Amino acid sequence: MTENLELFSAPGHDGKAQAAIEIEALREQLNRWAHEYYVRDAPSVPDAEYDRAFLRLQALEAEHPELVTPDSPTQRVLGAVMEGLAPVRHAVPMLSIRTETDTEASGAEAFDARIRRELKLTPDDPPVEYVVEPKFDGLAMSLRYEQGKLVQAATRGDGEVGEDVTHNIRTIRQIPLALPADAPPVLEVRGEVYMARADFDALNERQRAQGGKTFVNPRNAAAGAVRQLDSGIAAQRPLSFFAYGLGEVQGAQFATHHAVLQQLKLWGFPVAAQAGIALGASELIAFHQRIGAARDALPYDIDGVVYKVNSLALQQQLGFVTREPRWAVAHKYPAQEMATRVEAIDVQVGRTGKLTPVARLAPVFVGGVTVTNATLHNLFEIRKKGVRVGDTAIVRRAGDVIPEVVGVVPGQRAGYVPNFRMPAQCPVCGSAVVREKGEANHRCTGGLFCPAQRKEAILHFAARRAMDIEGLGDKLVDQLVDQGVIRTLPDLYRMGLTALITLERMAEKSAQNVLAALEKSKRTTLPRFLFGLGIRHVGEATAKDLARHFGGLDAIMDATVEQLLQVNDVGPVVAEAIHTFFAQPHNREVVEQLRACGVAWEEGAPAERATLPLAGKTVVLTGTLPTLSRDAAKDLLEAAGAKVAGSVSKKTHYVVAGEEAGSKLAKAQELGVPVLDEAGMLTLLAGSTPAGQQP
Repeated sequence: MTENLELFSAPGHDGKAQAAIEIEALREQLNRWAHEYYVRDAPSVPDAEYDRAFLRLQALEAEHPELVTPDSPTQRVLGAVMEGLAPVRHAVPMLSIRTETDTEASGAEAFDARIRRELKLTPDDPPVEYVVEPKFDGLAMSLRYEQGKLVQAATRGDGEVGEDVTHNIRTIRQIPLALPADAPPVLEVRGEVYMARADFDALNERQRAQGGKTFVNPRNAAAGAVRQLDSGIAAQRPLSFFAYGLGEVQGAQFATHHAVLQQLKLWGFPVAAQAGIALGASELIAFHQRIGAARDALPYDIDGVVYKVNSLALQQQLGFVTREPRWAVAHKYPAQEMATRVEAIDVQVGRTGKLTPVARLAPVFVGGVTVTNATLHNLFEIRKKGVRVGDTAIVRRAGDVIPEVVGVVPGQRAGYVPNFRMPAQCPVCGSAVVREKGEANHRCTGGLFCPAQRKEAILHFAARRAMDIEGLGDKLVDQLVDQGVIRTLPDLYRMGLTALITLERMAEKSAQNVLAALEKSKRTTLPRFLFGLGIRHVGEATAKDLARHFGGLDAIMDATVEQLLQVNDVGPVVAEAIHTFFAQPHNREVVEQLRACGVAWEEGAPAERATLPLAGKTVVLTGTLPTLSRDAAKDLLEAAGAKVAGSVSKKTHYVVAGEEAGSKLAKAQELGVPVLDEAGMLTLLAGSTPAGQQP
């Protein structure tokens, strides 16, 4: 196509006739590319190539406005503001189908039994053939094509009369504006306009960033976009479309509904990949269960599945009752959104100290379970959604996801209700609650003291890169805390053999091993101890920088924010977090009790980083060293002032290579970076120049 574009735009191809040829070729190619991108999700050209062709078409149409047609790709977004949505009478009524609210297998069995009864089938007759499809949670739409051109799009309305929304539907790139030559002269395609979950989330993020209104769910966002009077607004909201049937058709006949779906795909319409054929009740049940299991993983919302008798002749025989087809049913899943009253807003403290506001709800059945609590995430989300006690809230629960309040029903609040405020003290331990600048979440500062954070604090303290207490894992910590053996970190060093062997699956030998690991951990280093305290933002590197700069723990605990800012790579946020942590009396008490239990390390005078032998040097470790573990080698290098990096670059000063060194060694050799073995590294750490290296 690139060569064709260049040919059409070459000198000598001028005049209206040549422009018309190029315009037609560009439209055909752009429509093909759009179909690949929006319907098949398999683009064959980069975006820049599409944009180049689109701009060329725009330029040609601007030069020859008399050649512009409504089905041109450039005419999807017109930006015209309508005076109102005109009524449209459907040539074939858009009737709703019966809903089966029994969400269990019996719903499918009941439908199949009714169909067999209506068709007067006996148990010996073969199973009925059905078409099965997802039931999209969107907005029903009718697309009318005449002579292959989209001439009208209308909502369902009351089934007899809908609203003309052609100007907005033309903005949906999945919907073809023109059909292939084999399409019938009159074709009315029925389907669903929806908004994908990822597009919905992105839309709400944009709305928040711009201070605009956010939407409760994708269906509401899609419906609002379709009914906009300004198509420019609709074009900014990412809508999608699935075709699932036909209305009026002149010039084409089909034997089955499945054949209709296949032909719609050939004419360029997106059809749900899950649509297929099922024989009898057993396969209907299997489809309902399979789609239900995959429901939360789908990129769009569904609220059930649809069963339709496949044979169009049998559909005609079965007919309608009370404006509903006898030959189809929507088999629902448990609702994922329901409305209920917010009775109160409480605060929970998580394992990491994060405070989460939780709505206490009047019980409501949603997502297959009765829900009485739903997360409100944080204070900013409460403000954005306008949630207050007494409001009627929309609660969502999808699969195993924690229920959340996604919005409130406007106009339901009775009188003035004050805004919710986050507490100044932790509701569990009474420690100060802080929110760092630029963060949405509030946090408890009592990390070593707060019962809500007890398990997390212990596990972090025992981690390999912290105190390295072997055998103290999740399950053991759960038992120790749940049975009241441990309340604070110092309790780890106070418990005896008797307390351990009474725990489930804890033999005497295993208990002795844990006690030995605890005893061994008492001899540690200041950086490991600091890291093990779990101070927010203090990782291994920062802990080492603090130890190197101050020399001892007391100096760190008593340091002002200004003094902390003098430490290498410590900025205002980290300095404030360290200062706040040690300003809490209970945190200091835990530290002193740990010291009293025998936890100790060597301290030294504050060191000037510039005087360290490897200050300013970047070192990369690779392979297995003869006597040192990777962690031990890293500790030695960092203690000497080096930065230990994970990849080799031109800025790397040394690569320390052991056995089975791989791509990092090859990269070092390629770049000419000095390569050392373990002995060479130790020589370097001692302040000497390794053999073969320049001083």
